[in-house]
Amino acid sequence: MTLALRTAVAALALAVAASCTAPAGRSGTDDGTAAPASPAPDASAARPRIVVLGDSLTAGLGIGPEEAYPALLQARVDAAGLRYEVVNAGVSGDTSAGGLSRLDWALDGDVRILIIALGGNDALRGLPVEELKRNLSNIIERASARKITVILAGMEAPPNFGRDYTASFHRAYPDLAREHGIALVPFLLEGVAGVSGLNQRDGIHPTPEGASLIADTVWAVLRPIAERAAPTPGERPAGS
Repeated sequence: MTLALRTAVAALALAVAASCTAPAGRSGTDDGTAAPASPAPDASAARPRIVVLGDSLTAGLGIGPEEAYPALLQARVDAAGLRYEVVNAGVSGDTSAGGLSRLDWALDGDVRILIIALGGNDALRGLPVEELKRNLSNIIERASARKITVILAGMEAPPNFGRDYTASFHRAYPDLAREHGIALVPFLLEGVAGVSGLNQRDGIHPTPEGASLIADTVWAVLRPIAERAAPTPGERPAGS
């Protein structure tokens, strides 16, 4: 997808995000105060973890957490015979700063792979791109210092704040991936953003079918990394 088209679908998706609220009985809110979509990781769990650090797209706003893409990644991990637990560390309304502030919680336990899926709310609020890059860099560096493999999932900004902001935001993710030598999912919402049948009525949060496509997009990058880092049978959790 070209930058111009990504910008267009990002504008369509993000224009209504400020007014989104969670349907009754579903996970997450959009006021930035929601609890994580899944319980705090249990440090004694037997399987090493793949943590997905994100916002409402990750948490599964408007759908059940079992329908959100981290849960669908777990199904793909299991089907591939890989011994990981996928942890949904998505919090609705989170910016990159919010993700950084709760990183220690997210990385509790034997985390082997971290998927960073943040930035959509930074774009919605027009926060400085340098601030986004600084926060994401801190997350990457702190995870890498713990020998955790990092995957960065890109987002796009709407054109509300001008062409320079949109282009700068677009470049931030590949620039960070290159600077830190980490894997990149170019656009988390590839094939989903702007497609009415794959999004809920708010136009931004995916339906279960949209979440499945997001899982496919992430899995294409995650699978070879997870296979290379796969724990061996009988391997004890780190720090045990």
